[in-house]
Amino acid sequence: MSLAVTAISYARDNYAWLLTDPATGVVAIVDPGDADAVSAVIGDGRLDLILLTHHHADHIGGAEALRQKYGARIAGSESDSARLPSLDLLLHDEDRIAIGHDLGDVIATPGHARGHIAFYFRSVPALFCGDTLFSLGCGRLLEGTAEEMFASLHRFDALPDETLVCCGHEYTAANAAFALSRMPDNKALQQRAEEVQALRAQGLPTLPVTLGVERQTNPFLMAPDVETFAALRAAKDHF
Repeated sequence: MSLAVTAISYARDNYAWLLTDPATGVVAIVDPGDADAVSAVIGDGRLDLILLTHHHADHIGGAEALRQKYGARIAGSESDSARLPSLDLLLHDEDRIAIGHDLGDVIATPGHARGHIAFYFRSVPALFCGDTLFSLGCGRLLEGTAEEMFASLHRFDALPDETLVCCGHEYTAANAAFALSRMPDNKALQQRAEEVQALRAQGLPTLPVTLGVERQTNPFLMAPDVETFAALRAAKDHF
């Protein structure tokens, strides 16, 4: 049986991701920026593990309170441990991490933040990519270079099309507007933009989305080289 994945929304546009192993009952949360939002879903249940993709407050803000309440261990990148809550598990590129019987892959993805990592769980399959990859977009280059972010996005090339992209923010509608300005004749993008508009009109999330859809519609994933990618990222910053 694969992990069960549940999105938890908080603040204006953030997502944390709750992962449950049905075989063992082990529960983990990815990027809990708001302890109250997570606790409202878990209630008196259990939380065993907190997975952090990067140090920004809207992704780690609830981690310590959740550790205190549920006794969960916190896992994050050792290379950025000085800016994360005290880590019980120090992670590195290509490490494996267990949620019950399920093993996930740790993938280093610098660009948005220096110590950024992503988590890939094959059983779902699902990619928890923080602020590296968004639906129809990618993270800003706050601490890294275009070369780093381009390489980080291509760390996902080997993942199957059916992989669910579980990112940190509901930015899809704004990203769709930019993507359409660059690729107005892309039929798959037109269809995705219409779907996004309908979902948001109903107050529904646009995530997760499959990596296969992103490969057909996301201009940053479709950029053929670093120079094109850098130009796109600069244009998006001022769109």
